[in-house]
Amino acid sequence: MELVAFLETLWLARIPILKGLGVTVSISLLAILVGTVLGVGVGLALTYGNRPLRWLVRGYTDFIRGTPVLVLVLASYYVLGTIGIDLGPFQAGVLALAVFCSSHVGEIVRGALQSIPVGQTEAAKAIGLTFPQTFAYVLGPQALRQVLPAWVNTAAEMVKASTLLSIIGVAELLLRTQELISRTFMSLEFYLFAGFLYFVINYGIERFGKYVERKTSIPS
Repeated sequence: MELVAFLETLWLARIPILKGLGVTVSISLLAILVGTVLGVGVGLALTYGNRPLRWLVRGYTDFIRGTPVLVLVLASYYVLGTIGIDLGPFQAGVLALAVFCSSHVGEIVRGALQSIPVGQTEAAKAIGLTFPQTFAYVLGPQALRQVLPAWVNTAAEMVKASTLLSIIGVAELLLRTQELISRTFMSLEFYLFAGFLYFVINYGIERFGKYVERKTSIPS
């Protein structure tokens, strides 16, 4: 009977849950995409930038990686507002997660690029390739194969970190779930269901990573 009651309640609450799930997916996707693009730039600066640039970017990555995500979320929403940058909860959440993602992706990219033999870059220069061409055709494809496993873990962490955005009022999946629990008192059932939905999202990310890994693997 309890299962039937939960399923009936779940059906009645399907719209809020779907809206919360959509917000979670949107925030996570934007944070991962923006953070990955920024992270590639960070990794390139750490590997090939001049000394002042490397020091500056190194300070950025160490500071961001050493700061809890919750602090970044609160700073993006409250602190930026005090200096005239007014962001809504959604925008502030995406910014905080993207910045955090970029610091981790930057370190992943740096490690992958530094593991590629220097002779690869020298050979590209010898045949007249510019640095963007060298990265696109020589360094990038080799680094991608090494980056993918760690990138998948980082992407999954961004999905889990999106739950922290409920503290600034973002109506993502966790906040919608808590609102339903406050009305129905079915805490165990709804938390388990929310956990299942987060698992589905992260499983999809993992499968996407495996797909890209197969497409970029070198045929034996």
